[in-house]
Amino acid sequence: MDARIKAVPHRLPAAPALLTEHVSKTYVRGRIEIQALRDVSLSVAEGEFVAVMGPSGSGKSTLLHLLGALDTPTRGDIYVKGQRISAMSDDESTEFRRQHIGFIYQTFRFLPDLTIEENVGIPLVLDWRTEAEVRDRVARALEHVGLYHRHHHLPTEISTGELQRAAIARALVADPAVLLADEPTGNLDSYAGERVLLDMRRAADELGRTVVLVTHDPKAAAYADRIERLLDGSFQPARPPC
Repeated sequence: MDARIKAVPHRLPAAPALLTEHVSKTYVRGRIEIQALRDVSLSVAEGEFVAVMGPSGSGKSTLLHLLGALDTPTRGDIYVKGQRISAMSDDESTEFRRQHIGFIYQTFRFLPDLTIEENVGIPLVLDWRTEAEVRDRVARALEHVGLYHRHHHLPTEISTGELQRAAIARALVADPAVLLADEPTGNLDSYAGERVLLDMRRAADELGRTVVLVTHDPKAAAYADRIERLLDGSFQPARPPC
């Protein structure tokens, strides 16, 4: 080799934000085994927005629970930000979720006697953040979803769509790397649902969050960078272009 030519070091691609390797999940009900997921492998890059579609019973929510360290697989491994969450203890999983994962559900789960500001700040209070940090982070999270002007309202004093957007703020407030959303527009009209999906899209595009959306709605899935389809616990091959 010519001594004047410097060898360029080989750069490995960055580890995916989310990775499942041959994951299966089986539930036992008495003598009956229910296989919810079958040999599922999925890789999601940092800042990517992926929608997982499928009919009821296809395994979508089970997959989301595994990605969120709320459950462990029967077989296979799951990595989030390079950490093998499928091998964590219950205490380790709880700590990891609080620091790295934000959840958005179909139901809002707000405490009715606390203001929106107080509800959004709960993850930080549980993490023993200072009062000043809680106030600053909550303000930024509510501003991201355009709801800071509602921060002193009670949950009963704002609309259903605004509640779901506040739930996105709560999911973002601890600055998680990953957002997991389970049918977040299921109880909303089309206009409110669009606002929620736009906020999630902006979380990926502007904040660099990795987003996984579970939905049966193709209009919601269209906001994602790509769509994966589950059927009977397995991902289906990509459809060829027309």
